[in-house]
Formats: sequence, C-alpha cells, structure tokens
Amino acid sequence: MNSTRKIGDVILDLKNISLSFGGVKALTDISFDVREHEIRSIIGPNGAGKSSMLNVINGVYRPQQGVITYRGQQRRDMNTYAAAKSGIARTFQNIALFKGMSVLDNIMTGRNLKMQTNFLLQALYWGPAQKEEIEHRRKVEEIIDFLEIQHIRKTPVSRLPYGLQKRVELGRALAAEPSILLLDEPMAGMNVEEKQDMCRFILDVNDQFGTTIVLIEHDMGVVMDISDRVVVLDYGKKIGDGTPEEVRKNEDVIAAYLGTAH
Repeated sequence: MNSTRKIGDVILDLKNISLSFGGVKALTDISFDVREHEIRSIIGPNGAGKSSMLNVINGVYRPQQGVITYRGQQRRDMNTYAAAKSGIARTFQNIALFKGMSVLDNIMTGRNLKMQTNFLLQALYWGPAQKEEIEHRRKVEEIIDFLEIQHIRKTPVSRLPYGLQKRVELGRALAAEPSILLLDEPMAGMNVEEKQDMCRFILDVNDQFGTTIVLIEHDMGVVMDISDRVVVLDYGKKIGDGTPEEVRKNEDVIAAYLGTAH
C-alpha cells in the first residue's frame, strides 16, 4: 500500500446517479465519492455497470437522474471535451491508439488540449508554435522515461506487444496532466509480469504525480493490494463501499462477486 501520499478532500462526488437505455437500467441510484490523491476502485461482475459509471464521469453518457459535483461545481451536462479540459483523462478496455503512428507521436496527441497557439501557426511551425512544440516534446519525453519505454519511442504502435500498447495508452492519458485518471481494466489480457509492471506504474503515477485514480479491474488481488477504497456494483446497483478490508468482509459482496470468483 502506498503510504507517502496525503489523501485530500472529496474531488468528485456522485449522488443518486441513474442511467437507462430505453427500458434497460444500467445504473440505479448510485452514490459514492472520490478523494484527491486516492486510488478508488470500482468492481463487480460483468454487466454490473462499471464502464457505464466511467462513461458518466467523463461525459460520454448523461444520467437521467443524479448530480455530479467536480471540484465543488455541480454539473449535469458534462461532455467529453469539457471533462478532458477540466482535468479528467481516461484509458479504455479496448486499446484506442493510432496504430500507424509511433509511440512518441501517440503520446504527443495527449498534449492537444494543452496547445495554445492557433492552427495556422502550428501548421507553419513558426514562432510561438515552435517554442510550444519543444516544451510539449520535453513533457512527452519525461513520460516516456517515466514509463521506461525509451527503446520503443520511434516504433509504430501496431508492432508492439499488447502489454506495451497498454503502457503507451497510459502515457497518452498522462500527457494531458490529468487531476483524475480513469482506468478501464488497464490489466485485462496481461500476463503476470505485465500486470506487475502496470501495478507499479499506477502506484507511481498516484504517488509521484499526485494523480487521483479511479480504476476498474477484475483481478481482485490487484484491487485489494493497491486501492484505498473500493465501491462494488452488481446489476447497476451499489452493494458495497469501503476499504478493501471492509469490502472483503461484506456479505453482499461475497455472495455477488467474491463467492463466484473464489
């Protein structure tokens, strides 16, 4: 467990969130909060509503009911651009990289929202745009060093093994310098060694950058090891919330999830 961080006040508060698609309820009256600098995991069986919840947080879906408060501001109409602009970044279950582009160029795309100069100056690569490009490249090189992928920085992403592609996707999200990083099953499909590497990077991002992390993960060992608090969903409803130890002992969670997993 990560001990050098100081967990702060609530940065994100979700109250009574309900989401339906036609007649199908994806989320029903869910409330939980996320504190600054913590690792907050969302777990539950397949179809529990975990990815839907991430989609609500970063503005892909708009809930029919409920209020989201981010940094003290209530919001109902968050879209993905506004979420990214306000410091919420995300990785996806299915890798969403530009396969023909190099590692460096993929991570560089994560800096787009940070670019101030106008499009024409960027196209001409002149004056302020040139200075800005150099500064963005410096940031990207820092992330490449941090993720220990210097040796593949010029390699097209399509030629990389799955575990490294996941690491590049993490790098692209980090390039936006987010306050909150949403990770949707960052270790799915990885072998034991790749999972250990990803765990270490998640802990380091949280510790060294102070980034708040909201994590969906199926590997219960990983969740219990690295999370500060865990919220448990089942069929779109919240059935547990607390420290890993509290969740581990929760009878509803054992019945719905841990009982089937073990």
